[in-house]
Amino acid sequence: MTENTQQSNHSAPELPTQYTPADVEGPLYERWVERGYFEADEKSEKPPYTIVIPPPNVTGSLHLGHAFEHTLIDALTRRKRMQGYETLWQPGMDHAGIATQNVVERELAKEGVSRHDLGREAFVERVWQWKNESGGQISGQMRRLGDGVAWSRERFTMDEGLSKAVQTIFKRLYDDELIYRAERIINWCPRCLTAISDIEVEYQDDEGELVSIRYGEGDASIVVATTRAETMLGDTAVAVHPEDERYAHLVGTEIELPLTGRRIPVVADEHVDPEFGTGAVKVTPAHDPNDFEIGRRHNLPNLAVLDERGVITAHGPFLGLDRFEARSAIVGALRADGRIVAEKRPYTHSVGHCSRCKTTIEPRLSMQWWVKVGPLAKAAGDAVRDGKVAIHPKEMESRYFGWVDNLHDWCISRQLWWGHRIPVWYGPNGEVVCVGPDDEAPSGDGWHQDTDVLDTWFSSGLWPFSTLGWPEQTPSVEKFYPNAVLVTGYDILFFWVARMMMFGIYAMDGTPPFHTIALHGMVRDQFGKKMSKSFGNAVNPLDWMDAYGSDAVRFTLARGANPGVDVPIGEDWVQGSRNFANKIWNATRFALMNGATVEGELPPAEQLSATDRWILSRLNEVIAEVDGYYEDYQFAKLSDALFHFAWDEVFDWYVELSKTTFMAGGPAADASRRVLGEVLDVTLRLLHPVVPFVTETLWTTLTGRESVVIADWPADSSFRDAAAEAEIGLVQQVVTEVRRFRSDQGLQPGQKVPAQLDLSGTALAAHEAAMRSLLRLQPAGDDFSATASLPVAGATVALDLSGAIDVEAERKRLTKDLLAAEKEVAQATAKLANEAFLAKAPEKVVDKIRGRLAAAEADIERITAQLAALPQA
Repeated sequence: MTENTQQSNHSAPELPTQYTPADVEGPLYERWVERGYFEADEKSEKPPYTIVIPPPNVTGSLHLGHAFEHTLIDALTRRKRMQGYETLWQPGMDHAGIATQNVVERELAKEGVSRHDLGREAFVERVWQWKNESGGQISGQMRRLGDGVAWSRERFTMDEGLSKAVQTIFKRLYDDELIYRAERIINWCPRCLTAISDIEVEYQDDEGELVSIRYGEGDASIVVATTRAETMLGDTAVAVHPEDERYAHLVGTEIELPLTGRRIPVVADEHVDPEFGTGAVKVTPAHDPNDFEIGRRHNLPNLAVLDERGVITAHGPFLGLDRFEARSAIVGALRADGRIVAEKRPYTHSVGHCSRCKTTIEPRLSMQWWVKVGPLAKAAGDAVRDGKVAIHPKEMESRYFGWVDNLHDWCISRQLWWGHRIPVWYGPNGEVVCVGPDDEAPSGDGWHQDTDVLDTWFSSGLWPFSTLGWPEQTPSVEKFYPNAVLVTGYDILFFWVARMMMFGIYAMDGTPPFHTIALHGMVRDQFGKKMSKSFGNAVNPLDWMDAYGSDAVRFTLARGANPGVDVPIGEDWVQGSRNFANKIWNATRFALMNGATVEGELPPAEQLSATDRWILSRLNEVIAEVDGYYEDYQFAKLSDALFHFAWDEVFDWYVELSKTTFMAGGPAADASRRVLGEVLDVTLRLLHPVVPFVTETLWTTLTGRESVVIADWPADSSFRDAAAEAEIGLVQQVVTEVRRFRSDQGLQPGQKVPAQLDLSGTALAAHEAAMRSLLRLQPAGDDFSATASLPVAGATVALDLSGAIDVEAERKRLTKDLLAAEKEVAQATAKLANEAFLAKAPEKVVDKIRGRLAAAEADIERITAQLAALPQA
């Protein structure tokens, strides 16, 4: 066992009869923070262990996804702190450009004003005011959960230091010609009036229409299909596959574009799938990313026909119409002109929506700032290929490579006012100057700064080192970079993770930002369905914390956390975890009432009973098992191992087996009290990273020491006792079998019956008193008459049930069950012997019948044994 170095001031410990989380959790957390347990010292000689929090949005509040991820990170950092590492869990928040601007604009709308009424400078001041007054409520909710973050180091992506980091990296990338400005197709939100990233687009199945339109006349006509008829006004070509013989005669010619009077070319491009639809596609380079690439290959003009609000700008009868109004009007005009070949309505298809305002996204050609990701992405991919960074679980590597190896240049500009403004100035004579943090911006007539701000992912991509004070080479950078591990969801592997990898390697002289990327899944409801307010299954974790305690929520989440796999969770599971916390509480309270102690050395093994040696042997095995699971990020398995060890082996077996020893008193009882104290001490320390509050309360009461937060992590002492484990295994086998027999006979759990135990020739003799206590077996009197005899594990347990059960009623019940089982066997056997049935029935049906047969045969064996064991009339 490990020795805890904290001083003990232990006196008679007491615990309330019931555990009430609400009375414990808040004060405990504040005590931890006040004592500085979660702070990190860059001057420490201890080895570093760093994890950054995936920065939640300043507009956000704690949801189950946060609670899940934070529980895993907190468990890792608490364990490493106990293992002697200088542990930094770096907290902070993201300024969340679009989300935050939307929140403040909605507030302004209530006052009857817009951001344009205020002007840029005053609007940004208003956002800072909102942030200081209302933003960041999630910080308080993180405290509720028990997050052991270094609060004194909390950062915000718009802080002065982080802004300097953003300006520095932009300048370096610009000077290295890895940032440029160009017209490209981007995701555009007509409501937010900005480009948005791929991760900010939510796809859902919408009902629309698919219309097939004939371009041209007679043999020189082609039919194309579209769900966005309004964009045909911007068509500049029709494309077909080069090897499609149907259209070979038209390639290189021009056909008339309906409603416009324009003629457009027919081009051959391998992007077109000749097997899909008519094998011909309309090409609208200014309003579709694939069409844009076709246009570049064939030098087609980019004709924009929708403005930033989704309003038609093309001259003609549709000018000024909203895109959806124009769609209906254009289809009507085409129908009147005899151009509609087919219509499919409703036509369900996947449509992108702005994740913030739910507006339908419009692909749009726009002048934006871009990062040339080619060399950066290659370095990010090589870091994993070369083993510098491990992705866990390993099977996620292919998804990572599939992304970074095929990255398109990254659009980093946003048409917002809230965010890091692009540090580029334009002069009166076409000058373009990029300004670093130590440069003086140009001034004078005609000079102005770019109005766009940077994508939020740009600043959060610097998070692992900007939070440590970079670009300065601070002591924190030297101590805590790179991070040990990044714990995050697989859903942002391609966005946040890839950007941190690219920027970290680029900015930090080739050193990746972390050694391991540990990916987890998404939290879902108990049926595996995505949680959503619209589905009515969304859960506020604070409600569950109020009802069951933070430990119960944490343990439920950790117990479902298999690497890279989605996590189902239901309220009844949280109730079960609350019951586990209560079990720990009650068992520890019982132990303290019976003198369990951590004082003094453990007695040598030769002075311990087999029961004591067994539990110590199992304890060390569990330490080793849990350590292995932690190193492999197997939170579900380590939680399950601790649950079953604590509940089943410590509380249900060791404590129960020890009760007779405690009652007998003497040296054996003293030894068991010390062993019980040791087992509880170590078990509570093992449980602490996942369920910190109840373990802190119990451990400090048990040991009298300062805090389990700064206690030593248990070490496997290598003590093993296979003989003791085998001996207690026999005890468990006897008790389990007799309990099963009692239950089968309809005996109540507390009902006592006379019994004789023949334990000769076994190692069970020393445990007779404990077994009798566990099984409610009275000594056999002079009038004892065995009515049932159970041979188990080399021993024989004879029971007198004559006064305990209604034998005839039990025989009738069992006989009825036996007949039902025999009928089931006959029916299943007949079906499986029917060749015609086997030839036609699906394999699943046949397997189900085989399963029913096996279950019925097992029932017959069980019931026959029960009937044989009944007292004879």
